[in-house]
Amino acid sequence: MSIPRVLIIGGSDSSGGAGIQADLKTVSALGAFGMTVVTALTAQNTAQVSGILETPAEFVAQQIDACVLDIGCDAVKTGMLVSSPIVEAVAERIRQHQLGSVVVDPVMVSTTGTALLARDAVEQLKRLLLPLATVVTPNLDEAAALLGRPVRDLEQARDAARAIRDLGPQNVVLKGGHLEGDPVDVLFDGAQLVEFRMPRLAARNTHGTGCVFASAIAACLTRGSNVTSAVATAKEFVSAAIKGGLPLGKGRGPANPMAWPSTRDQQTRPRQGQ
Repeated sequence: MSIPRVLIIGGSDSSGGAGIQADLKTVSALGAFGMTVVTALTAQNTAQVSGILETPAEFVAQQIDACVLDIGCDAVKTGMLVSSPIVEAVAERIRQHQLGSVVVDPVMVSTTGTALLARDAVEQLKRLLLPLATVVTPNLDEAAALLGRPVRDLEQARDAARAIRDLGPQNVVLKGGHLEGDPVDVLFDGAQLVEFRMPRLAARNTHGTGCVFASAIAACLTRGSNVTSAVATAKEFVSAAIKGGLPLGKGRGPANPMAWPSTRDQQTRPRQGQ
């Protein structure tokens, strides 16, 4: 039996709501096997990030080698990369191992406002990692940081998706959760724009949704989905995780990837008419 494998490269969230913990829950719920390359340990909860301990870049590379050379890899998801040396190490190993289906979540700032990527590393991410990406998933603030200009409305989001595509990724999904009104995500593949619209959910427990979204795309790509289909499924997955969000902690509680019906449930559930 072929087991789809996702290599998750990112930071650890000690509270379990975001980072590699959310990534692992997501890919597991979607029927894939997740491996982790830890770029940083964080001391954080639903209200704040109180500490970050960066992993040496050489050890990040060693973790990638250990996973790929033994278990293999069908898709890669990157999240918090912390610094230029780590960005460089990750990009180098992706090239060396010729890894495909790379989903880059350009994590720069936590929900609570803590910087998670050094300023000088943004240029390295643009120059080294984005050209290797199958999909990159910035939010409005991350798109603005990548382009050096504000992205505040839907028309600017469309223009930004096109401009970020020019930096090298095959596909750009610009997340519209911070737009006024209902959120609209914009997917640009170099030829056409596809917009994904969903009603805004009145929910407080949304910690980790960016991680969940990118990991869901990666998991879907391991199953042979095209990018448009993977993004559509990831949108539904995130909505289910928000609706099933957990009222934990004093800040924004975590979204709940386990709210998604399991792969086994989907396979065994009777189809209409049966």
